[in-house]
Amino acid sequence: MRSIVRRDTGESYMEYLRRLATETGIDATDDGAVRRMDRKRKKKTSNDEWVNPYDRDAEVTKMKNGATHLAYKAEQAVDLDTGAIVAITTQGGAVGDTTSVEETLPAAGLAVAEQIATPTAQGQYKVYEQGMCEVVTDKGYHSGPRLVAMREMGIRSYVSVPQQQQRNWKGKAEQQAAVYANTRRVEGERGKRLMRRRGEFLERPFAHQYETGALRRVHVRGRGNVAKRVLLQAAAFNLALILRSITKAGTPKGLADLKNQSCFALSGAFWPPFRSLNAPITNSVVALSPISPGKPYPLTKRRSSSSKFGHCRNWAF
Repeated sequence: MRSIVRRDTGESYMEYLRRLATETGIDATDDGAVRRMDRKRKKKTSNDEWVNPYDRDAEVTKMKNGATHLAYKAEQAVDLDTGAIVAITTQGGAVGDTTSVEETLPAAGLAVAEQIATPTAQGQYKVYEQGMCEVVTDKGYHSGPRLVAMREMGIRSYVSVPQQQQRNWKGKAEQQAAVYANTRRVEGERGKRLMRRRGEFLERPFAHQYETGALRRVHVRGRGNVAKRVLLQAAAFNLALILRSITKAGTPKGLADLKNQSCFALSGAFWPPFRSLNAPITNSVVALSPISPGKPYPLTKRRSSSSKFGHCRNWAF
């Protein structure tokens, strides 16, 4: 937070604290006393008052572990049938879910609509002709106006319902109808099934990109540059889905094991015909024996057939 300055005066954070300490009668040269005074203050770093002069799009955000950082928020829309990322948007770190969805939802709808007229190899469409029909989110997106907006767009919402007190719906009949309809859908069998699929397919891209992939921190400035970075991450994730569907392997180690199994299977299939030839086989040749897939290859030893190499042995896999 040492890089932020006041929007009105341009003071740094420590300069601002020393001025407050002087006004309250505290010795401004005593850094310990200044910090103790700062710990007692509330709402210290509002984005309306503070800004990073080198990256004005970043916003002061409180992380899950309680730490405060200048951050951005990346929001993704994922297809629950394939797990592919359909759209990704970038906002300031302090933007709420009910606000950011206003940008992400239309972006996902346009991305899906662009694929309607794209035929597959079988002559079928990749998506339904009516485009995006359902939206499944967590309880952070639950809002009366947002549910009404989704219904007006012709989208069935499956938004988790948070625990809240009895609401007064006076003058909000449209929001009441949208909220109650969403609650009925979420509590139904299809809603529960979609929520389970959301936990499986929606959280996986975040884990692969930001946790396992260790790409949570960005080293670029500006919302446009951050949007490019996260867009490349999403493209790499979708490319990984395509490669897994082609190779039938989910990890590099699994791909290597699949190649080894294929080599051993081909060797076991083509080796017996050559054994009937009269060509001599020296001890340097490795003998391959076909074994059923999935079982480890036993390591055995056999004595050389030639007395010339009586003390030599070769290994059979």
